[in-house]
Amino acid sequence: MSEAKQKKKIGFPTAFTVLFIVLVLAAILTYLIPAGSYERLSYDSESGIFIKTDHNDEETEVPATQEELDKLGITIPLENFVNGDILKPVAIPGSYEQLEQQPQGLIPVLKGPIAGIGDTIGIIVFVLVLGGIIGLLNDTGTFDAGIAALSRKTKGKEFLLVIIISTIIAIGGTTFGMAEETIAFYPILMPIFIAMGYDAMVTIAAIYMGSTIGTMFSTTNAFSVVIASNAAGINFKSGLTIRLISLIIAQIITLYYIYRYAKKVKDKPELSIVADDMPRIKERFLKGYDPDNVVDFDWRKILMLVLFIGAFPIMIWGVSSQNWWFDEMSALFLAVGIICIALSGLGEKKGVASFLNGAADLVSVALIIGVARGINLIMDDGMISDTLLYNASNIIKNMNGILFSSVQMVLFSFLGIFIPSSSGLATLSMPIVAPLADTVNIGRDVVVSAYNYGQGWMSFITPTGLVLATLEMVDVSYNKWLKFILPLMAIIGLFAIVMLAIQTFI
Repeated sequence: MSEAKQKKKIGFPTAFTVLFIVLVLAAILTYLIPAGSYERLSYDSESGIFIKTDHNDEETEVPATQEELDKLGITIPLENFVNGDILKPVAIPGSYEQLEQQPQGLIPVLKGPIAGIGDTIGIIVFVLVLGGIIGLLNDTGTFDAGIAALSRKTKGKEFLLVIIISTIIAIGGTTFGMAEETIAFYPILMPIFIAMGYDAMVTIAAIYMGSTIGTMFSTTNAFSVVIASNAAGINFKSGLTIRLISLIIAQIITLYYIYRYAKKVKDKPELSIVADDMPRIKERFLKGYDPDNVVDFDWRKILMLVLFIGAFPIMIWGVSSQNWWFDEMSALFLAVGIICIALSGLGEKKGVASFLNGAADLVSVALIIGVARGINLIMDDGMISDTLLYNASNIIKNMNGILFSSVQMVLFSFLGIFIPSSSGLATLSMPIVAPLADTVNIGRDVVVSAYNYGQGWMSFITPTGLVLATLEMVDVSYNKWLKFILPLMAIIGLFAIVMLAIQTFI
């Protein structure tokens, strides 16, 4: 046997390995980047006063008046605090101070993933409950019967389903920040799209990019553009029209990009980026599925599928209007799971076993979510996020015009890696960055858009976001996702800069 054949093929690292590499790099940064912090101001709605927190975490009560805000250099109207529009502490401009270094060594690195799992237990439970229901529906043949019925209905117009699903998710993203909730869609849509002749990448792109484009070009998303606008001291309707136009155009660009790839893969499956992986993926998602020999779509299966699919609009309603989060979402799907066990006809023991086996299939996804959060905790404990914001604001303060907005977007993309929370980045950065727009005669709505576009753009690929959990769920490696998405990322990035330039001049 030749030496070449004896050599074992080196594959791309797993999602866990990628995250641990990033975790170590984050810890190294806490040695290299100076620790620092801004003082912060928060509003106590019960007592009606401000709480000022200094660099030593010591709290001081401050009168809740506009005069006090003006004295601190915070250009946010008092009513934004009183009305509950600003819920998180805001950074006080000019208060940055370098602190004693907080390097995160071996022990914090090892404890980081554990702490991250504890910090994301809500979403982890949600993922496991979903896995349980999906396992149950698979074992009863419900998905197989549903896929066969849908395939017959959509024959010849398969991509229409991609357009509908991606657009609905984009609407959810732009209106209320639909992101983590989309994890539930992958196990449902993956077998459907594969049965239609597409590959796994089409499924990921339809769901993940729908959410990402929606949140990147947010219009009424309270977790990003509304909070950012309030923290910048403006109404979120400022710049709304240009962001809506940007959303529509960006979604069209993305759908066309997906369409070209999907058509190529459907015509020649060997051209798929994940062609080597598709036999394994089909075995996982279409195990036992034979379009010519599908079990009857009887009343049990129809009712179970209706219950499962019907839970999604209820979830969306709860999140968007009832302040639901993962506890409520998990409870909703747990109730669906219990009812489906009773309807399945499998009996109590076999039904529960199917549920538990389905949950076990998604343990790796749940753990990845926790490890990714651990990276953010390492950077928080290293106190480097404020230092990065301080230096970023110094970079842009002497710029003007198109350069000002474009560089802002790039810097917000960078900051989004270290501060992945959209609301957290908004309340921290806007009191510092938004006033800089006044000095160069640019509307603060441009700063809000730059923040929104920048953070959303980086979420295409950032390992500390949802992308690795998504890829683990559908069994696709990170390098193959990068191969697929980087051209689109470049196109959308350039498009966002053009739209920022237009917004600068209108």
